[in-house]
Amino acid sequence: MATQKERHLALVLGATGGIGHALVEALVDRKMEWGIDAVIGLSRSSQPAFDLMNEASIAQCAEWVQQQGRPHWVIDATGVLHFPGHQPEKALSQIDPDHMLHSFAINAVGPALFMKHFLPLLPKSGPSVFATLSAKVGSIEDNHLGGWYSYRASKAALNQLVKTASIELKRRAPLAICVALHPGTVDTGLSTPYSKAGLNVRPPPVAAQDLLNVIAQLKPDHTGGFFDYQGHVIPW
Repeated sequence: MATQKERHLALVLGATGGIGHALVEALVDRKMEWGIDAVIGLSRSSQPAFDLMNEASIAQCAEWVQQQGRPHWVIDATGVLHFPGHQPEKALSQIDPDHMLHSFAINAVGPALFMKHFLPLLPKSGPSVFATLSAKVGSIEDNHLGGWYSYRASKAALNQLVKTASIELKRRAPLAICVALHPGTVDTGLSTPYSKAGLNVRPPPVAAQDLLNVIAQLKPDHTGGFFDYQGHVIPW
């Protein structure tokens, strides 16, 4: 039996959200398949808890996780599309600097702090993964409709952060993988109000299994990439 420090952990950040909660349940069901000893879900309401606007809380969570074992899978399922007083912009005239800053804080700065504090916990040898949920609308090349300025730009920033962090991570842990994943349109509070007829809207448990299947197939040369829930490469 593995000692406390030797335990292989799978960690979900944002574990109370629709996709995050489903990821925790799916990982628990399949942990033996992937050699995971324990699954940990952290959120604003967990113990310990993190606040994406408070780096100290993220650092404290990372210190606590380190005491539980060695994280081999870290999945960031946080993100915001709309919030009280703000809906995705349809035109430049709707841009509000405070709302845009909030989107960047949650969708880009928060995940960057996760990478700052959790990537160093990944093993230096052997395979490991840090995956963060981005969005296809964050692709600059794929943008043919316009609109959604804050969300698109904040997810594009996240993609750049992932790419940059993957380069640094590779120097320390050559087999570690750092990627951005597009979960598709999932039946959660984030995307349901904007689901259109004809879209493949999937329930969270299905989306979670899809994402985990993609993660399980990743190789070290995939690090720094941007993939959808079917494993297809999304252009930057």
